[in-house]
Amino acid sequence: MLLKPPRKFRYLVLVGFLGISLPAAAQWTGKGEAGFAVTSGNSDTTTANAKIAVKRKVEAWEHSATLAGLYVRNDGATSARRWEAGAQTRYGFGSGRTFWFGGARYEKDRFSGFAYQGIVNTGIGHKFIDSEATKLSGLLGAGFKFAKALDVLNEKENDAVATAGLDFSHQLTQWTSVFNKFAAETTSDNNFLQNELGLSVKMSDRLALAVGYAVRHNTDPPPGFRKTDTQSTVNLVYEVK
Repeated sequence: MLLKPPRKFRYLVLVGFLGISLPAAAQWTGKGEAGFAVTSGNSDTTTANAKIAVKRKVEAWEHSATLAGLYVRNDGATSARRWEAGAQTRYGFGSGRTFWFGGARYEKDRFSGFAYQGIVNTGIGHKFIDSEATKLSGLLGAGFKFAKALDVLNEKENDAVATAGLDFSHQLTQWTSVFNKFAAETTSDNNFLQNELGLSVKMSDRLALAVGYAVRHNTDPPPGFRKTDTQSTVNLVYEVK
């Protein structure tokens, strides 16, 4: 029997691909990507993931937002279900290589040991390389992190947080590019690290096939939960320029 992802997940994919198809006059650009696989026989497995990313630049200001979801079900039992949303605004100084940023991120993933996690932060970033083929930027910031643990007490955790990030991309050929995104969130109780490595191959001006490998690590997760999660994806990507 073929298994289907939750209705909310299917809505995310549909809304995402419709949303990024808005007219270019709206001055927003972006891309949507999704992957889905079903196996049956000795085991019934459904895996689905989707991600939407949009951005808009107006003079020295740049706004971006992301929405992502992951769903995995093995032999009738859900083993992964995560939703994540984020937004960021940047203001470039002078040449635009150095910029101020302010942002927020919210995540709901009961398989991480937390009912939810969220962060609001601000700081300074710099574009170390900003050529047509290669881009490398870094961020340093501080803010506030809030979370609720899945334990007997359902304890809420509120703490100051230091954040850092690196964003790299390189155009290998006219049709092939690689990227790597690293993010760190450090509090007095836990350090969260995430790294995503990917390769994208264009099939047309708007359509591409992307493979990715992501690692998420918490140094001090709630009892009974692993410190490290990994995710491998093969997605179809549609881009609006």
